[in-house]
Formats: sequence, C-alpha cells, structure tokens
Amino acid sequence: MKLFFLWSSFSIVWYIRYHKVVRRSYDREQDTFRHYFLILPCLLLALIVHERFTFREVLWTFSLYLEAVAILPQLVLLQRTKNVDNLTGNYVFFLGAYRGFYILNWMYRYFTEPHYRKWITWISGLIQTALYADFFYYYLKSWRNSEKLQLPA
Repeated sequence: MKLFFLWSSFSIVWYIRYHKVVRRSYDREQDTFRHYFLILPCLLLALIVHERFTFREVLWTFSLYLEAVAILPQLVLLQRTKNVDNLTGNYVFFLGAYRGFYILNWMYRYFTEPHYRKWITWISGLIQTALYADFFYYYLKSWRNSEKLQLPA
C-alpha cells in the first residue's frame, strides 16, 4: 500500500509539472514561495528532536515535521491571489478537516489506550492544524453567507 501511495504521489507531481493543460494554468509570478525554507529547517529539527537517533527514525520525524508545514506554500499562494475557486477552497478545507479528525483520534486513543504518548506526532499535528485556522475562518464565513471565498489582503 505504501508503494502505491508513493507511486500515486509522484505521478500527481509529475502530471502537475509536465502536463500541458495544467502547466498553462500555472502562474509562476504568484508562486514565489521558496520550498527549501521549509525542507532545511524540518531536516535540522528532525536531526535534533527525535525519539531515537536511527536513520529510519530521523526520516520518519522529518516527514512529520515537513507534513506539518507542507500546506504553507498553498496557503501563501491563496493569500496572495485572494480569490479562491471552489475546488481549491474545498480541497484545502478538507485537508485541514482531515488533520482535525486525526486530533480527535489521538484524544480518543490517549484516554482509551494505556501509555499512549506520541509527543512529536501530536505537536506537529497541532501546528499543522493551527496553520489552517485562518483559512477555516474565512471558508466557513463564506459558506455561511453563501459568498465566494475571498481571503483578505
């Protein structure tokens, strides 16, 4: 299953980068977020803060830290363009809702499983959910008022 997940993820990235229809709709001038500002700090943090110093454990911790901030380029782009189409708005909202359900699962497991402590997972998940908070506010506000989603300047 993991191999299918990796293959499908790489296929989607390849399709977005090299397919003509998608490439034509890409606005390079608006998308100026430098992704290495996320990758490098996450890697350094994973080398410093982890449960055990093994190659596998550091990679897993790095993936948690990177997943927590991976939505930032999309949120910055949405903030910069201010006008969010329905598909993108729903996609970002449900990505954040997915993480919110993870938090509910962690709370349930904390109270029902003895010795369930996953501090690195919890903190990175809370940071990721907190990054969505502003977007959630404007998404729900536009939904309640039946308006098109627009983010403020």
